[in-house]
Amino acid sequence: MLQKRYALAFGVYAGSNFILVIFAAVLCAYIAPAAAGSGIPEVKAYLNGIDAPGILSPSTLIVKILGSICAVSGSLDVGKEGPLVHTGACIASLLGQGGSKRYHLTWRWLRYFKNDRDRRDLITCGSAAGVAAAFRAPVGGVLFALEEVSSWWRSALLWRTFFTAAVVAVVLRALKDFCETGKCGLFGKGGLIMFDISSVKISYRTTDLLPVIILGIIGGLIGSLFNYLLDKILRVYNLINGRGPIFKLLLACTISIITSCCCFGLPWLAKCTPCPKGKLPEECPTVGRSGNYKQFHCPAGHYNDLASLVFNTNDDAIRNLFSSGTANVFHSSSVLMFFGTIYMLGLFTYGIPVPSGLFIPVILAGATYGRLVGMFMDPFTNLDQGLFAVLGAASFLGGSMRMTVSLCVILLELTNNLYMLPLIMLVLLISKTVADTFNSGIYDQIVHMKGLPYLEAHAEPYMRQLTAGDVVTGPLVTFAGIEKVGNVVQVLRSTKHNGFPVIDEPPISEAPVLCGLVLRSHLLVLLKRKKFLPSRTFASTYGDPSQQFSSVDFAKPGSGKGFKLEQIQVNAEEMEMYVDLHPFTNTSPYTVVETMSLAKALVLFRQVGLRHLCVVPKSSERSPIVGILTRHDFMPEHVLGLHPYLKQNNWKRLRLRPSMLNTVVKKASSQYFNTENVA
Repeated sequence: MLQKRYALAFGVYAGSNFILVIFAAVLCAYIAPAAAGSGIPEVKAYLNGIDAPGILSPSTLIVKILGSICAVSGSLDVGKEGPLVHTGACIASLLGQGGSKRYHLTWRWLRYFKNDRDRRDLITCGSAAGVAAAFRAPVGGVLFALEEVSSWWRSALLWRTFFTAAVVAVVLRALKDFCETGKCGLFGKGGLIMFDISSVKISYRTTDLLPVIILGIIGGLIGSLFNYLLDKILRVYNLINGRGPIFKLLLACTISIITSCCCFGLPWLAKCTPCPKGKLPEECPTVGRSGNYKQFHCPAGHYNDLASLVFNTNDDAIRNLFSSGTANVFHSSSVLMFFGTIYMLGLFTYGIPVPSGLFIPVILAGATYGRLVGMFMDPFTNLDQGLFAVLGAASFLGGSMRMTVSLCVILLELTNNLYMLPLIMLVLLISKTVADTFNSGIYDQIVHMKGLPYLEAHAEPYMRQLTAGDVVTGPLVTFAGIEKVGNVVQVLRSTKHNGFPVIDEPPISEAPVLCGLVLRSHLLVLLKRKKFLPSRTFASTYGDPSQQFSSVDFAKPGSGKGFKLEQIQVNAEEMEMYVDLHPFTNTSPYTVVETMSLAKALVLFRQVGLRHLCVVPKSSERSPIVGILTRHDFMPEHVLGLHPYLKQNNWKRLRLRPSMLNTVVKKASSQYFNTENVA
């Protein structure tokens, strides 16, 4: 720049970004596709009971770390916070399954955690640790795990996540002390408080609440608009990414080039500003990688305010916007251009095949328009423009992510200013309320768009009109208590069910009786071990079955990968033998009567964390079981597909849409004119 070699500078800048982004995209496209994106929706879905393949595997962990480093270093408008949450969950999953046999990293003592509940608790603690490490906000990490990602919470989990976050804080402090000599690059910048504004004296009157309320309304509007546009863009990206890895790489390359052009070309539109006179907290123009006074192409003694935001790390750009006493450092035109650019880049960058978080882009865009509002409100309020930037970030976070308590605490830990608490609470509540009128939170939309059958905490209103028996579909596949091996193999080949009712019939019992539920994974273990019987007799006749198997044999395999039916060889002679399912059947499955309200059945299913819910008949004269409900049977698409008449009624949650607004306006105008004519 100093030698006016702008073309070469752009080539080096864009080329470096391109190489880093393409490396991250290759890792995600060919090695671990599940590592792309934020990872928070996938972790949230897993803790809801959805075990999507590969989301917590060791390869996903490695690609997530390397890809996130390259994506952030490649100047993309992404953050590291979401990937850190996913990283923490992956590490916790590895600990919960005893390590990785594939990579020869196993620990025998970790088998204690090899059960569903402890693994789920570990992953919840891992997600809390990710937030605590990303924002250096241990309490905020605990609340984030409670409010956003966890579906089942209990008192024991609270102190476990708190302990995990405390350990993260201690380790961060120790590493900061080690890095004070400057050996760790930008790590530790700002200490344990990332955006410290504790030195700012905040005094506000009742009249200052009006611009704060306006800021919250604006945050709700642009936050809901951000979610709406992102949903449309991600659907287009899904079509592109679905065509193969080559198209994924082309998409990543295109966004990288566009980002480099925007970042390098945008400062040329800003005017050069003379350096402020007097004693400054830092040198002007800035020498080094961060600061408020980037020179760019300006002459000596001048700086480019837009370059100070663009050619900085995202954290430093946020610090510049949050800084107090800098009312004349940034021009309103520069802030407006930066907001438009960062808003659009945030929309088009998320969804390309690289690890990318949404927290920092949303905070950066919110801080930008918050400072812009502060510039316009400066003559009418006592609040500093930097404080408006903090409130703008809070409003955009509340408008897009729809969290309240955890975001409030995270922002307080980020800024270290407790006097901001009432204003941040007010802004978050207003922005969330306004945005909820139009659509749902950003992570909920991504979960829905990925087709993950996520169960909400509440039942839809129309479910109160239906019973459990109304949504039972498909032929019911059952096994006898002592079943023929050939029948078991045939059923496993022809169906993909994960649970099968076991029914005892005469002569084993006087009448058909529901014995319990046997899992597909347990049947595969029985077929692999080949503990078959020559005749239809109980297994206890030939010895105690519990002595032939251990709990490890039936433990859930790590990363959702177990052996398949194709890997088991059963000859014709074994096909004619029998297997006693009684010792391996869950004899006390959760059951509901077919006349129970579907809404109540959903509450039971979710709160207990079930995978199968047996529906039994009200009359004893019928078959002992009517069907089995899984989470797919509670999905609105399935229920409304069976009962389409419910689409036409009013049992839906209120959401304002353009069509609804037009209907309201037409009804109001017609009533007005009718009243006028009568008069």
